[in-house]
Amino acid sequence: MNEQKITELWTPLHWLTVLAEQGSYTAAAARLGVSKAAMSQRVADLERTAGVTLVLRTTRSVRLTEAGQRLVDDTRGSFEQIAHSFAEVRDLVGVPRGLLRVTAPVAFARQQLVPRLAEFLRHFPDVRLELDLSDRISSLATEGFDLAIRHTAAAPDTHVAWTLCATRSVLVASPDYLLARGTPMRPQDLGGHSCLHYPRTQGAPAWTFEPMRVNASAKAAQRVTVPVSGALAANNSEALREAALSHLGIALLPDFSAQAALQSGQLVQVLAHWKPVGAFAEQLYAIRPYSAHVPRAVTALVAYLREALAGGFRVGIEAG
Repeated sequence: MNEQKITELWTPLHWLTVLAEQGSYTAAAARLGVSKAAMSQRVADLERTAGVTLVLRTTRSVRLTEAGQRLVDDTRGSFEQIAHSFAEVRDLVGVPRGLLRVTAPVAFARQQLVPRLAEFLRHFPDVRLELDLSDRISSLATEGFDLAIRHTAAAPDTHVAWTLCATRSVLVASPDYLLARGTPMRPQDLGGHSCLHYPRTQGAPAWTFEPMRVNASAKAAQRVTVPVSGALAANNSEALREAALSHLGIALLPDFSAQAALQSGQLVQVLAHWKPVGAFAEQLYAIRPYSAHVPRAVTALVAYLREALAGGFRVGIEAG
């Protein structure tokens, strides 16, 4: 086949891959910004050139024949690479732009990330964000995420990571609960309270503390672990916070979940001179898959979050 004929095939081949992706002529035409008639004509022209049926049409949908699917499988990667390469070239100059897919933990995203995104998007109007709120650990490369926010003890060695800020765990309760049940003065007093906890193992739940106002070598020696039980256990810090706000008990939360309620006085800190250990991670990271080229939008969002979160979430929390 001569070069001119190959050049003429580029557009209908691309349209065929979009048709396979969208599953209907109407949806594919809308995606490409062309008429349904034009879409149908280009595919028909491609079938005449190939001398074989590529698409089986029904009244409700379309599906590819074996020949059509083979063409799509063989050419889709080339079109994706062209789009990716062109996006990288455009990104070499000008302002950050394009779609940025970000995954983040549910509680952190709802309470701290989403409220900060409006300012970022106003500052970078050519950037579009697609935010996935999930507590599961996603494979960034496999699922196509550009960036992940992770609340974890350590960033994976296989990815590029930036530290956003330090975090800590904090024990909280409502003033009404403490008025009714009393205020614990030491970790061992928690045995007489309803403790709202995050279930982590099948064993009996327990919280571990170390004193804040001793030197590092003495902290481990004075560490205390106490069994806890309560009216509610939940694998989401927002749920535990809401239960504490409803006066159900004492909750152990990450500081980013507790911050607003502590500032408003709806919750108060309990055992401020004791540091909870091992409950939640102590760092927030922004993580991306390794690649030679980093889109400007990724760099811009990371820089913005590092500045916005630099102070952490300790306003309203006693230092101990």
